[in-house]
Amino acid sequence: MEHEAVKRAATSPAARRGGTRNLWRRIREPLAQSGFVKNFIASLFAWFVRLIRITSPLVEGSAKFAGGAYAHLQPGIIALWHGQHLLTPAFYPKERPLVAMVSRSADAELNALMLEKFGIEAVRGSGGRDNSRHLDKGGAKALIALKKSLVAGKNVAMIADIPHGTPRDAGLGIVLLAKLSGRPILPTAITTSRRKVLEKSWDKTTINLPFGRSAIVIGTPVYVPADADDAEMERKRQEVTASLNAATEEAYGLVDGHK
Repeated sequence: MEHEAVKRAATSPAARRGGTRNLWRRIREPLAQSGFVKNFIASLFAWFVRLIRITSPLVEGSAKFAGGAYAHLQPGIIALWHGQHLLTPAFYPKERPLVAMVSRSADAELNALMLEKFGIEAVRGSGGRDNSRHLDKGGAKALIALKKSLVAGKNVAMIADIPHGTPRDAGLGIVLLAKLSGRPILPTAITTSRRKVLEKSWDKTTINLPFGRSAIVIGTPVYVPADADDAEMERKRQEVTASLNAATEEAYGLVDGHK
């Protein structure tokens, strides 16, 4: 009887799931190190966001990155929220080059590879946590590279909130870049009517889906004076947060028919 009970336990659904997880753990690391596999997955991601762009026409009232009312604001710093930024490569026009800051984490490498599929240059770094003076070496180098891109006339894109920090709350890194470059921050939201929100993820990542409607909203630009002190930097950080949250709410309203 005891032997039969052990046998049944070993073949139970829970045991099979455990075996599957163990198998995945054994093969995950070799796959993560494979350049071919990473490039293949990035290509699939790029194909998927292109499909969303093609099958999700922009609704009336959407903003345009190129020309028009925003021409005088470029080159600018496109600010995006974590978990809401995945569509940017497919919706960004090719009229002006774009350089994007991407985290130095292993998970973000796929994002950097996908950007390359769209001709977007990726700069690896992090935007700093609580104080603009506390950027690590990699983050400081990335901000310098982004400043040079702005001087060269390229737009740059940067995630405004801090990885695994408080979602939808801007960090000081993007404010520091605006101070150093003299260029405006353009709080930007891109969304679709068909989407799945991963509620358990720290940033409530949004998986956008094809065959719906899409919207782009650019919020109130934020300028940061070159002589801004710590108190002014904090005020500007709050401005970025408020403007980007307002743009996100407006974008959702456009695609969901609330406006």
